[in-house]
Amino acid sequence: MNVEDLEIGDVVYAARLIADDGSIPGGVDGDVLAEAGTRGVITLIGYVEEEPNRSVFLVRFEDKDMNLGNPVGCWVEDLMIEPKLVSPPYLQ
Repeated sequence: MNVEDLEIGDVVYAARLIADDGSIPGGVDGDVLAEAGTRGVITLIGYVEEEPNRSVFLVRFEDKDMNLGNPVGCWVEDLMIEPKLVSPPYLQ
């Protein structure tokens, strides 16, 4: 199964560190949104109007207390289906 085959409600993991690129309203450019390996759930799947063939996933990642955070826009390459062998820092 590929990330592109996933649906709303499916569990995913951050494939790498995901940081604010300045596109989040009220956010700070460079703030860490999800560490590599952090578990999240897909809440919406869409595309960017300028790139209709490229999917964007809104994912709510868990924090250290296992609460879901605000939705984060992720590209396919930002996500993976299976967790990495290394746990996020808050689980270590």
